[in-house]
Amino acid sequence: MSTPQHSQVLILGSGPAGYTAGIYAARANLKPTLVTGMAQGGQLMTTTEVDNWPADVHGVQGPELMQRFLQHAERFNTQMVFDHINEVDLSKRPFTLKGDSGTYTTDALIIATGASAKYLGLPSEEAFMGRGVSGCATCDGFFYRDQVVCVVGGGNTAVEEALYLSNIASKVHLIHRRDKFRAEAIMIDKVQEKVAAGKIELHLFSVLDEVLGDQTGVTGVRLKDVNNGATKDIELKGCFIAIGHQPNTDIFKGQLEMKDGYIITRGGNNGFATMTSVPGVFAAGDVQDHVYRQAITSAGTGCMAALDAQRFLEQGGA
Repeated sequence: MSTPQHSQVLILGSGPAGYTAGIYAARANLKPTLVTGMAQGGQLMTTTEVDNWPADVHGVQGPELMQRFLQHAERFNTQMVFDHINEVDLSKRPFTLKGDSGTYTTDALIIATGASAKYLGLPSEEAFMGRGVSGCATCDGFFYRDQVVCVVGGGNTAVEEALYLSNIASKVHLIHRRDKFRAEAIMIDKVQEKVAAGKIELHLFSVLDEVLGDQTGVTGVRLKDVNNGATKDIELKGCFIAIGHQPNTDIFKGQLEMKDGYIITRGGNNGFATMTSVPGVFAAGDVQDHVYRQAITSAGTGCMAALDAQRFLEQGGA
């Protein structure tokens, strides 16, 4: 068995939060190691246009932005390790992590493993991912100004996305397999106002059967009635799957305090805002944020986590 590789700071995840944590930890001379995980670059690798990254006036492609993140972290000599961690022991310091390719120990751990949008698993859905199919309206809604789109789902996420898109798109088709939404009552009232105004059209007792499209991207969707199996096609340009997100936290269950799978951090204004229930373990990005889920907020908490880790180590890891 190989000798464990030790780092003062080890970062799990290679999205905006992980790379930003690497930049700040490296600049603090903490010689961080960043373990990329299987999905290097995170969710932005499946996003084409990123139009809301500050100072990129003309927009940027998701993969290009993540390549710049990587190069920035490497510029300050963040050590990149291409591995996938599948077992952790946070019961004592240094913490121990086991991956497919090696074992790692660290004095301070920053978890930036992100969250994954849940999808239905349709082959056509995957085929048009990033070409009309999206899991984030605030990320991609801008590209469908004055066009017809649909939102699939019945919870708060779906209703919020439909309302957001109703201010951008010419029409939003909201597709739900039941006749009652699980969203908050006030949100449902707002949807009904949009229905009355002709901005949202409801398709109840319906499921997405297939995403339709060609070489240009999505051209429509096929819906199926859950009661009688009848299908109908709707012409549109954007299909937003809003059935929730799943934080990538399975390996930390039973070791860190969580809520609905998201890691709980201290927050507040007294420092160590990104500290988890285990001293020396910090969390940044979507893995601890089910509300905002933006690249810029993830990067911000990645910075905070690195500064918190630096302070933790300077204080002797108390």
